[in-house]
Amino acid sequence: MTPFLSGFMITLLFVGGVYFVAVLERCSMTGNVSWSGPARSFLLLFAQEEIKTRKHDKVFFETAPVLFIGVILLTISILPFGRGSVIIDLGTGALFINAALVYIMVSLLMAGWAVNGVYAMVGGWRALAQLIAYSMPVVMALTATVMRAESMFLTDIVESQQSLWNILYQPVGFILFYISALAIAFLPPFDLPVAEGELAGGVWADLTGARKLLFRLGRLALVLTLSVAVVVLYLGGWMGPWLPGFVWTFLKTLLVAASFFAVGHFMPRIRHDHLLEYNWKYGVPLALYNIFQVGVVLLL
Repeated sequence: MTPFLSGFMITLLFVGGVYFVAVLERCSMTGNVSWSGPARSFLLLFAQEEIKTRKHDKVFFETAPVLFIGVILLTISILPFGRGSVIIDLGTGALFINAALVYIMVSLLMAGWAVNGVYAMVGGWRALAQLIAYSMPVVMALTATVMRAESMFLTDIVESQQSLWNILYQPVGFILFYISALAIAFLPPFDLPVAEGELAGGVWADLTGARKLLFRLGRLALVLTLSVAVVVLYLGGWMGPWLPGFVWTFLKTLLVAASFFAVGHFMPRIRHDHLLEYNWKYGVPLALYNIFQVGVVLLL
């Protein structure tokens, strides 16, 4: 497949995937499937009047939403949708996923600082603490998949799962990566940085119009990107019978995204300090155990 066709197909799948994720998110909140609902919400936010707080930081106010969605678009560009269907096949693709989280943290903290509001600032610091904590299990889980593939190319990690998917080869790593993905996308019960009940929207509490729209779109794209990452790292990527590879990737991605929204209804909400404490006390040691286990299996 030529680079142009590959890029066009990935763009088409990405746009369709983001819209489907928006439908899933709306369904998880209202209980009703509305295919036109996300489009109406998009138009309403796009046409909404821009309101700026009196003492906002001009640079951060303009930069934060663009940085947030830009980093996510860069991340999706390195994830393979099929054999030969990847925009940028990085030799350090596995590490790039974790490195992108740094700029997501920065953009959320910038957004919290920019509006000079209490709720937004608290949400920004919560996001920073949460992403720092849960990026540790992510990088350790990535390390275990790289150990098996003996390569940081994401395409090689997919190819290494021909005999057995990583979800079965290293289930502890899968569970840790899955839970960390929920925290990174701040989906329930990890949605404390944008808690509607106590922070009235948190990080983007005081944003309106196009800026809020960019954050909303970025959050949907982040959910889709993390879903693709789960599929590539643990669910065999494009592997599957009969259908073309990119179709399998798309179907698996939508199932993972749907599970992200469904799981939140069955997990208890806990305090933010406990959320961080449990990860540092139990998540990080389990991630180290996963690396040790995979290493022993490889040696044997």
